[in-house]
Amino acid sequence: MTNISSMVITHEKACVEEMEAALKDEPEDILDKLYSNDCIEECVVLKTCNRTEIYIVSQSGLDPLYTFADDKGISPEIVEFYDHKETLNHLLRLACGLESMIVGEDQILGQMKDMYAAARSNGTTGKILDTAFKKATQVGKRVRNETRVNKGSVSIGSAAVDLAEKILGNLTGKRILVIGAGEMGGLVARALKNRDIDVIYIANRTFKRAQVLAYELGGMAVPYEHITKCVKSADVVISATAAPHHVITKKIVEDAIKDRIDPILLIDIANPRDIEECVGDIPNVNLHNIDSLRTINAENIRIRMEEAKKAEIIIAEELENLETQYKRQKADVIIAKLYSEMYNVREREKERAINRLCAYHTIGDREISVLEDLTHSMVNKILAEPTKVLREAAENDDDELLDSICKIFNVCNTTCNNDQKEKDS
Repeated sequence: MTNISSMVITHEKACVEEMEAALKDEPEDILDKLYSNDCIEECVVLKTCNRTEIYIVSQSGLDPLYTFADDKGISPEIVEFYDHKETLNHLLRLACGLESMIVGEDQILGQMKDMYAAARSNGTTGKILDTAFKKATQVGKRVRNETRVNKGSVSIGSAAVDLAEKILGNLTGKRILVIGAGEMGGLVARALKNRDIDVIYIANRTFKRAQVLAYELGGMAVPYEHITKCVKSADVVISATAAPHHVITKKIVEDAIKDRIDPILLIDIANPRDIEECVGDIPNVNLHNIDSLRTINAENIRIRMEEAKKAEIIIAEELENLETQYKRQKADVIIAKLYSEMYNVREREKERAINRLCAYHTIGDREISVLEDLTHSMVNKILAEPTKVLREAAENDDDELLDSICKIFNVCNTTCNNDQKEKDS
């Protein structure tokens, strides 16, 4: 039986260092590696600053993921493996923000859509994952429309700002440097917008993006090469780039604070990390990373708990709908094959009848149309009751009956299976 399975590495069981070390490969490379496995029919990879998740469709269940994790040397202490139903439940919860470090955050829904689009573009998805991710997107939107689970500080970016405010008491009159004008950096900058701060500096490798974000927020864009100068005058630095290397090194910070009296707060919310870890050893430097946001998350969870309960009810309802949808797909595969076979018979017999009639006298379009309608109607009426029985059997998990019908009508028994993927030669 072909089902969805998943392996999940998140902030729940792994610290930043462990997540960085677990899977250093880019999502595209992971997809290529997984899809090259003959046992895997479909696959998707989600990689963010605080999670790496892999979803596969395989007749071998979780076995390909166990092998993959073992080959990569991933510690069993930091990874969760989910079977079909557990995966579907997790996916819906994820889309609703209930699995996020900041409960109810909106960013994860966009990330899921982007990574699924990337997998589709890569040719590694199919009907089973299409169904799951389409449902997850719908449920994520529904929960946000029908509950208040996403109100308030709902992103890692805003949590970083909350952490800075908590550590410093307030941000009034502070000079803030945000490094990175991408999605995460934008969230940080927008969370700062309504604070009574002195100035927001926006630095980005592409200066134009820094200018656009700075203009939107009334901040100041600075060239990337001027980061050291900005660090020297900033009270808080929040770094959120997608760089594969350290953006802020120990030397940069040492040079920046050489003549400074006031301490500086550095918050690194990138994965891999932007700020060299040893920076935290420098006197007068207060360095925090994603792990420090757990305290902010605890407070948000308390506030949102009642709304999360409402979301759980919606998820349970939609999970049942999704499972019913998959069960119907079991029958739909057989039904489609039955109709295809019967229509082939119908077409052959209709042509045979026309040829026999033509041997006796000429027949026109009207007579042919009558034969067309007659044979079409006969097929539909003959298969109407079997179609109903098949769908009921699928919804009741009566795989024995489904298999029997396949044998009776001599159609390939691929209930709930995708056709085996066609590998590139």
